[in-house]
Amino acid sequence: MLDKSYLVPWGKRGSLSTDTEAAVLAELVHESTPLPAGVRRERFERSFAASVGSRHAISVNSGAVALQMAIRMLDLAPGDEVIATPQTHRATVQPLLDHDVQVRFCDIDPTTLNLDPAALESLITPRTRALLLVHYGGCPAEMDTVMALARRHGFLVLEDCVHALGARYRGRSPGSLADLATFSLRNAKSGTALGEGGLITCDRDDWAERLHRLRAPDRDTRTVHPQPAGLPGTSYAMPLQRGCVRRPGSDATMPEGVAALGQAQLAGVETAVARRRALAGRLDEVLARYPFLTPQSAPAHSVHAYHLYTCLADHQELRDRLVLALDRRGVEIQLRYFPQHLLPQWRHRGHLRGECPVAERSWFEQHLNLPCHQMLTHHQQDYLIEALDGALAELNGGAPAPAGVPATACGPR
Repeated sequence: MLDKSYLVPWGKRGSLSTDTEAAVLAELVHESTPLPAGVRRERFERSFAASVGSRHAISVNSGAVALQMAIRMLDLAPGDEVIATPQTHRATVQPLLDHDVQVRFCDIDPTTLNLDPAALESLITPRTRALLLVHYGGCPAEMDTVMALARRHGFLVLEDCVHALGARYRGRSPGSLADLATFSLRNAKSGTALGEGGLITCDRDDWAERLHRLRAPDRDTRTVHPQPAGLPGTSYAMPLQRGCVRRPGSDATMPEGVAALGQAQLAGVETAVARRRALAGRLDEVLARYPFLTPQSAPAHSVHAYHLYTCLADHQELRDRLVLALDRRGVEIQLRYFPQHLLPQWRHRGHLRGECPVAERSWFEQHLNLPCHQMLTHHQQDYLIEALDGALAELNGGAPAPAGVPATACGPR
């Protein structure tokens, strides 16, 4: 499946290319302001913080770096415990491998696919220092319950908002719902810029100061001695200076070109997410006629961003047959994500199958993601709807289910 061209491909680029973005880059190339000055970066950070309702936004060069730096803010000590969701990309939890902590994976809710608050409370101990969660696919996690538990037991919450740009939870934006949050501008997101970039949002001034220091070395440049006498030329027209690094940093500064495009695309995020939601609504209408396939759903108080459109089949044989039927029709399907606690690096730390049974059943037996992104043309969207209906009808015994009439469940369980 990996070497074929698809009529309806998975999203490889998340942002629409426009003349506005091209003009932004042309202006950047031709202007005289030194790029390291960070004028556009600072402007983008202010705009991004305002858009999510956070006091601070610190930009970095990737979403993975944003997660690494945010986890540094948790000040984890040997013996601390961290709770994390298994239903996420490995980048969410990978930085924890660098810390001498015990990670406890919390099972997911079978409907939202987010961390299940009911399962969370039993994992909390006096050594619990932090919780890492993701708004899976763009469906906001149940943050009120999570944050109430965090405040009661005294641990910090980091929300990975990699999928959640444009989502809403009780009228608020992810990125302002926990102690701190991270975002990615990598390709295929609703907002991206040259394929890479990340941001960390928080309200604490001390964290923002620390994050700025971590992002780049803190230099103290002072005049050390004057220009040596008798040297020819103009190379030493200014007094010689020597930079003293007061604090080490990672040199993870976001490039000005990325910040400039991020700023240009920020206003278009709502439009991009609206296009995803419109297509998701059409997919929902098809699935409503075949109850053996159920879409991930957000509670009434939340607005789904649909970075991923995920649905769950009744059983594995049905899921596998549907994937193959759609692939034959030229629709690219992906399964995201493999349960993190079963990856080799976490099994090496003692995690076993059966630890998160809902997440395991979801991925191994039920889970598939349909293409749902704003780069699909109207023709591709129409074809996707037709192909999905045709594949489900094939699995339903060859007959399509009329609108409003439920199809029968098919195949052995």
